[in-house]
Amino acid sequence: MGKAKNLKARVASYFQNIKVFGVKTKKLITKIARIEHTIVESEIEALLLEAKIIKKHIPPYNVRWTDGKSYPFIRITVKQAYPAVLTARRTDDAKSTYFGPYPNISAMRLVLRSLRRIFPFHSTFNHPKAYCLYHHLGLCPCANVNGSEKEKREYRKNIYKITQFLDGKVAKVKKDLEKERNEYSKKEDFENSAKIQNALNAIELVTQPVTLPFEYEVNPNLVSDKREQELRSLVKILRSAGVPAQTLQRIECYDIANIQGSNPVGSLVVFTNGEKDSKWYRKFKIRIIKGPNDVLMMQHIIFRRLKHTEWPMPDLIIVDGGKAQVGAAAKAIGKSGKKILYVGLAKREEIIVTPDLKEVRLLKSEPALHLVQRIRNEAHRFATNYHKNLRSKTFLLG
Repeated sequence: MGKAKNLKARVASYFQNIKVFGVKTKKLITKIARIEHTIVESEIEALLLEAKIIKKHIPPYNVRWTDGKSYPFIRITVKQAYPAVLTARRTDDAKSTYFGPYPNISAMRLVLRSLRRIFPFHSTFNHPKAYCLYHHLGLCPCANVNGSEKEKREYRKNIYKITQFLDGKVAKVKKDLEKERNEYSKKEDFENSAKIQNALNAIELVTQPVTLPFEYEVNPNLVSDKREQELRSLVKILRSAGVPAQTLQRIECYDIANIQGSNPVGSLVVFTNGEKDSKWYRKFKIRIIKGPNDVLMMQHIIFRRLKHTEWPMPDLIIVDGGKAQVGAAAKAIGKSGKKILYVGLAKREEIIVTPDLKEVRLLKSEPALHLVQRIRNEAHRFATNYHKNLRSKTFLLG
């Protein structure tokens, strides 16, 4: 039992010259009856699944290291007021929850490093009542320092999300986070809403497909091949949804950033042949629209952009948002008199919204998903950074 980037090579390695194998491997080969496989999207998901299957089936050839030590586990001291996330070789504490076993210590550390960037946690059994080094690195909340009930609840909520993630329920964690983000947005608590969105972005990052370095050596054109694959996938999806896409050499994406209408800005990012083309990035300060009206702001910045006929025209416009934002794009493009394809990308479910308001859900297996996520996240990053800079200047100027 194990994971591999190249399944063909991994399986074939067991059917070469049997003389080169050790006693354990020779015995394992004689007991092979069938081969099953499960395809996942990323290394993190592969590690979580492998640990779960090993725990379920306890395969005799995966139970022990050759030096007799047990496989490593992740231990969470769930009964403590402020649970710690630790590593362990034995599962002998009834007051803790264990995840694993993991195939090796480096695999387990990769999982913990990735998780800690998303959900900071205590990594010592009895955390001192003082801010630690990891707190300054954004990796430990030091929730017990102030000891407030609110911080305690928030910390335990994060621990619950960590346990769900380690149990392989990544989709559920994302769904819960999206619900939490939307609730904060309704309350106009945009600071906490942004924190949740950052966690969602981080999860997307760690669960994206990984390409190993040797693959680039085998195929020096790997990056361009992947981009072509993503673009072909997006063209196919758009055409099947009634959007007559032909070529998507230049894609423009727009996003709006403001807090209750203050310091509103818009961003334009450009991707050429599937890659960032930052020389064409543009920022829009919005002065004539008062109050929080993202839809009207979207219409405004797209119309302003299309007046710049000296800039190359896009093959496709993507607006960050759903049906309302797609309607705004339609009005701006109609007013400009130009014929440009446009769609929306709804954040919650990664759904493409077409001009006739048809909704197309992007599947994880479709290369187009990674392309539009990359474009949308870049537009969001660019808009948010510009908005933060304006807010800082406003604060300093009084």
